[in-house]
Amino acid sequence: MVSSHAADETLFSALLKPHRSLGKRGFAVLMGVLIALWIGIGMAFLRLGAWPVFGFFGLDVLAIYFAFRWNYRAARAREEVTMSRTCLDIRKVAPSGRAEAHSFNPFWTRFSVHRHDEIGITRMAVEGDGRQVTIGGFLNPDDRESFAAAFGRALAAAKGR
Repeated sequence: MVSSHAADETLFSALLKPHRSLGKRGFAVLMGVLIALWIGIGMAFLRLGAWPVFGFFGLDVLAIYFAFRWNYRAARAREEVTMSRTCLDIRKVAPSGRAEAHSFNPFWTRFSVHRHDEIGITRMAVEGDGRQVTIGGFLNPDDRESFAAAFGRALAAAKGR
């Protein structure tokens, strides 16, 4: 007989977050270089009498700044996946901070993986109780592969296979 403590032991736990290749320091350096270029090139155009170029180039720098800020905001999304023998919990947190939680019984849960011949895994979902929850949609192909392998093994272990 399995004790209740052993049944609730965590078999799998993962925190999935979108990858961003440029950190805060890199962003500050990039913006510093762009502003320096804007001022340098803009001053040259001002001396030539083409003052609108100075303003429009400044708008370009501002657009790049806001694009990166929105990108970093989107990176606040995350998914927390935790599994024991009795419960599979998926907590999805949107960039706004709004969270949604899903719970499944691992024994009655199916892990669905859709693959493309050239790309690899294109979609992963947990299905059970008439519900379907996609996970890891923001992961890169290599991370999807490693997550799918580890999660699949853990789900099989939870089912006692």
